[in-house]
Amino acid sequence: MHSYQRGKLPVSTDRRKLDHIKICLREKVEARVGSGFEDVVLIHNALPELDAEKVRLRTKFLGREVGMPVFIAAMTGGHEETKRINENLAIAAQELNIPLGVGSQRAALEDANLVETFSIARKAAPDVFLIANLGVVQFCKDYTVREAERAVEMIEADALALHLNAVQEVAQKEGDTNFEGALEKIAEISDALDVPVIVKETGAGIAAEEAKLIEETGATAIDVGGLGGTSFAAVEHYRDNASVGSAFWDWGIPTAVSVVECVSTVDIPVFATGGVRSGIDVAKALALGASACGIALPLLKEAVKGSEAVINALRRVERELRVATFLTGSKSVEELSKARVVILGRTREWLTARGFLR
Repeated sequence: MHSYQRGKLPVSTDRRKLDHIKICLREKVEARVGSGFEDVVLIHNALPELDAEKVRLRTKFLGREVGMPVFIAAMTGGHEETKRINENLAIAAQELNIPLGVGSQRAALEDANLVETFSIARKAAPDVFLIANLGVVQFCKDYTVREAERAVEMIEADALALHLNAVQEVAQKEGDTNFEGALEKIAEISDALDVPVIVKETGAGIAAEEAKLIEETGATAIDVGGLGGTSFAAVEHYRDNASVGSAFWDWGIPTAVSVVECVSTVDIPVFATGGVRSGIDVAKALALGASACGIALPLLKEAVKGSEAVINALRRVERELRVATFLTGSKSVEELSKARVVILGRTREWLTARGFLR
């Protein structure tokens, strides 16, 4: 195992961000349980009566037309060495006209020298839908609406994501674990900002009950950030194996389950991130009712190689999504919401136990 310890001195936010990236690139950090998409089967249409090349992938993302219902999910920023990663991701987003989320901007609010590690995204992608990002727990501590506005202004963002990361915070030796008043803060920010507010989990999913509370705050959309992709408890385990990260490596709600719970409960858009690894996974999520899907870790691994590697990976997802849409007999990605689907295994058991399936 690589050592990421920095002794007993406090670890700066920017140093911690670099730790996270290095761990994700070098170690096995994904959940050891599935996202639930392995239990979702799209029913094949042997007579699609369509031309596959005419299937429409273009769609709307929070009112903006995008190339396909896929976005590059929040990953990094906040350390000089991560600037190139964000630039490569942004170049790919611009090429494919898909949204891009940046990592938590807390480090740049603390140190203006790090602003460019985030603002490079807008420079490299002048036309894409950019999503700023801050943690809800920071607002429970001492952040105000002004910090939210600064994060948006920093990258000329089209939306702000407020991330929920309770699992990571309790597993992190420097973590902030007081989430008291979180809903009130989300409501305050949603009311004050001129851009949409997305409330997102970071690997543990969102259940129906919390989704309803989030909707009532006035938030614009929910990103389930479900179990099945990167486990930040695992990441913190590698940073400090004395933490509870190992015990909570697989804690959470699988992404497919979370999508069904949220879609069944709220009337705002629901995005699916967490273990989305192919265009087929995207099609399955859309069939379950998600409006779009985010991909992170696989693209991070390509971004260190260069923008072309990211573009090629996204082109593969695009082609797989087109074929899956065609093979369900759907003319567009919007029609996937009506595609025939069977839910099996643990995902079915979970949804049945929770009352979402009979």
